Amino acid sequence: MGINEDREMLISKLQGEGYLKSDKVILAFREVPREEFVLASDRVYSYSDYPLQIGHGQTISAPHMVAMMTELLKPKESDNVLEIGAGSGYQAAILSRLVSRVLTVEVEPDLAVFAKGNLDKAGCTNVDVLVGDGSKGHPPRAPYDKIIVTCAAPDILQAWKDQLKEGGILIAPVGGFYHQDLILLRKSKDGFKRESHGGVIFVPLRPG
Repeated sequence: MGINEDREMLISKLQGEGYLKSDKVILAFREVPREEFVLASDRVYSYSDYPLQIGHGQTISAPHMVAMMTELLKPKESDNVLEIGAGSGYQAAILSRLVSRVLTVEVEPDLAVFAKGNLDKAGCTNVDVLVGDGSKGHPPRAPYDKIIVTCAAPDILQAWKDQLKEGGILIAPVGGFYHQDLILLRKSKDGFKRESHGGVIFVPLRPG
């Protein structure tokens, strides 16, 4: 089978398992070429549902995890989104089809270059890749409608809370090295509402 057939099989699988739910997120998965965001040696595995190494001790998340986090974020066309951890750029590319602007912060300079090149090849013109310390967020573009963290943190960091807009949603894996809970935080004028969405495993956040 070819890449297009592999992509459609993956989309059908993720729909059947309940990870892909909304038409707009399904369309984003159909439009973004995941094969452009993996190492050349792994292109044959582009639409397999598991993480792949991308160098520097980091991975591109399994498609079901990207689908789950994207759906939970409830992206809107007007959203200004901050991503902590660009990786290869795939999560940012999916979001780019769904929101107004994405700023993704990556601590590893070589990965930031990799992500930028991949995003350019995929035609993602509304994503900015910044080399920096994701634990600090990026105050100049705050507040953000949505914040997505794609690396494990010991807790939801105060900088992220401060930079989230009232009414906004933040999603992050929270916990130790080998296991985290996927936490969704909603910010209101009365504070934060915290929800757990199950156990996950992500590479740890690396402060710059």
